[in-house]
Amino acid sequence: MNVDLISLGLEANDYESIIRELGNKMYQKEYVKNTYVNAVLEREKTLPTGLNIGEMCVAIPHTDSQHVNESNVAVGILKNPVKFNSMIDPTDKLDVELVFLLAVKNPDSQVKLLKDLMSVFQNIKLLRDIRNASTKEEVAELLNFIEI
Repeated sequence: MNVDLISLGLEANDYESIIRELGNKMYQKEYVKNTYVNAVLEREKTLPTGLNIGEMCVAIPHTDSQHVNESNVAVGILKNPVKFNSMIDPTDKLDVELVFLLAVKNPDSQVKLLKDLMSVFQNIKLLRDIRNASTKEEVAELLNFIEI
């Protein structure tokens, strides 16, 4: 995991700002094309990615592989929760604290990546540790088992 794609204490008023900030980090590193951010934002409107996992809510915004140069994940640990619509019930707004912005080049590898992320989401201690991490390196170490 590239520590340059991890943002601690990310401040934003809406999910669009978070996706733009994290997506621009990926674009600057050339992991994604210049169409990526807008494609993620459009997809989020119709297929929201907020997920309530009990103690906290996360979001996993992403888009089609045609907007991706090389697979990676950008992680945003939010200073204050931001509303994302739920992937289960799109009319439900969730207070998201952690955002995992996915860029997947090979659609076949997306299943493995989502499986790895689900194992993160099912481990509340790991999620707390990520949320409370004081350095980007600490977050990268906590997530080093994720195959990108």
